Amino acid sequence: MTHLLLAIIYLAFISLGLPDGLLGSAWPTMYTEFHVPVSYAGIISIIISLGTIVSSLQSDRLTKKLGTGKVTAISVAMTAAALLGFSFSSSFWMLCLWSIPYGLGAGSVDAALNNYVALHYESHHMSWLHCMWGVGATVGPYIMGFALSGGRTWNFGYLCVGILQILLTAVLIFSLPLWKKRGSRSFSEKEEGTIDREKEAEIQESALSLVQIIKIPGAKEVMLCFFCYCAIEQTAGLWASSYLHLFKGIPAETAARFAGMFFIGITAGRAVSGFITMKLNDVQMIRLGQVIIFAGILVMLLPGPNVTALAGLILIGLGCAPVYPCIIHSTPEHFGADRSQAIIGVQMASAYVGTCLMPPLFGLIANHISITLFPVYMMALLVLMAVMHELLTKKTAH
Repeated sequence: MTHLLLAIIYLAFISLGLPDGLLGSAWPTMYTEFHVPVSYAGIISIIISLGTIVSSLQSDRLTKKLGTGKVTAISVAMTAAALLGFSFSSSFWMLCLWSIPYGLGAGSVDAALNNYVALHYESHHMSWLHCMWGVGATVGPYIMGFALSGGRTWNFGYLCVGILQILLTAVLIFSLPLWKKRGSRSFSEKEEGTIDREKEAEIQESALSLVQIIKIPGAKEVMLCFFCYCAIEQTAGLWASSYLHLFKGIPAETAARFAGMFFIGITAGRAVSGFITMKLNDVQMIRLGQVIIFAGILVMLLPGPNVTALAGLILIGLGCAPVYPCIIHSTPEHFGADRSQAIIGVQMASAYVGTCLMPPLFGLIANHISITLFPVYMMALLVLMAVMHELLTKKTAH
C-alpha cells in the first residue's frame, strides 16, 4: 500500500507540471483570437500567481482541517475545472475568471504535497518527484502543440489536459484511505530512527497565523532563500533566449533551443540529484547546487564562442536542480514536523512572489539599461540566497 501511495504521489507531481506550459505555448494563437495585446498573458499569469499565494498561505489551516489527501483531491479537482473552463472560454474575461480557481487549486496542492513528502519520504524521492514535475511541464506544451498542428484549436489542448486532471482527481478520491494509513509516520522516523506515537499525537493542531510564522527563528531567511531561488529560475527561463539573441548575436530560433536546455538541465539534474542525496544531506546538496549555479553564471560572463553561453545555461539548470526540492525536504528538520506545513506554505507564497516580481524587474533593467546585465542580476540573487541559507542553517542548528 505504501508503494501504491508513492506511485500516486509521483503521478500527482506529473499532473502539477502539465498545465504550467500550456498558456505560453498556446498564447500566440489565443491573443489574436481574443483581439487583445500580446502582453495580456501577464494579466492571466498575475491572477494565477495571486491565487497560488493566497492558497499557499492557507495551506496549513486547510491541511490541519482536512488532511493532505483531501486537500490534494479538492485542489486537483479545482485545477481540472479551471482547465475545462479555459477550454470553453470564448473571451479574455472568461480566461481571467477561470484563472482564479486555477491559482487557488495550484497553491494548496503544491504546499500540501511537498510537506507530506518532506515528512514521510527520503530526500531522493523529493528530487525525483520534482523531476516528474519537469516531465509534466515538458509534456504539457507537446499536448498543446499536437492539438494545434493536428488542425484543432488551443481549446482542445486545454480540454485534453483537463480530462487528464479529472482522471487524476478520481484516482486521488479512491486513494484517500491510503493517506490516512500513512499518517502515523513522520520525518524523524527516517532521520533519527523511531518515534513515540504519543509524541506524534502532540503535533500542533491549530494553524499558525502569518505573523506567528514570520516570528519563528529562520522563517524570514528561508522565505528570502526561496524567493531568490525562484527569481533565478524564472528569470533564466524568461530572459535567457533574449540575452543570447540580443547580446550574443545568436539567431532567434537557435537561441530559443539553447534556452530550452536550461529546463532540460533542471529535469535531468533532479533525476541525478536523487542518487546523490543518498550520499549527501539536504544542506550539502543546496550548497552544491549554489556552487554549480555560480560556475554557470561565471561561464556565461566569459567571452568566447556561443557554446560557452550554452554550457553556462546548462550548468545553471543543473545547479538549480537540487535547491528547490532540498530546501523543502529540509523544512521539517529545520523547523519541526508540527510547523513544517505552515513554513512550506509561506515558502511557496514567497516563491510565487519572486516569480511575479523579479523577472519583470529584469525586463525593466534590460529595457532601460542593458540586457548584458542578465548574468550579473542572477549573481546578485544567488549571493543573497546563499547568505540567507547559511543564516537559516545557523539559526535552526540543533
